[in-house]
Amino acid sequence: MIAYYLIIAFLGISVTFNMLGSIALHRFPDVYTRLHGATKCTTFGTIFAALAVITHAIVKLQATGNPKYLQMAIHSFVAMLALLLTNPVGAHAIAKAAHKTGYLPKRAVVDAYLEKERGEKNES
Repeated sequence: MIAYYLIIAFLGISVTFNMLGSIALHRFPDVYTRLHGATKCTTFGTIFAALAVITHAIVKLQATGNPKYLQMAIHSFVAMLALLLTNPVGAHAIAKAAHKTGYLPKRAVVDAYLEKERGEKNES
């Protein structure tokens, strides 16, 4: 019975963080802060959704002994790992492409990436 409360808590956390990520897409001023907000929140939210599925699958596996629930838990775990690896890499690629096309941070005091690029151009 406690597992079902845990599943509901995981889903509540998931929905909350995914909503915060979607709000970040609409409210933040530039592509970098939008990426940061959306990536962090949706990664965290999706992890908790996967944990809810894994918990549900383990409870059902113990109750029924049906191996399809083990398969569901393993697939959810692999999907969670794939998300943890690809989400930050994708956000980094988008941010780097935005910077290279000239879209600079809105209120940056120091742009270390731009200073590094200028230093490399001056050396060559």
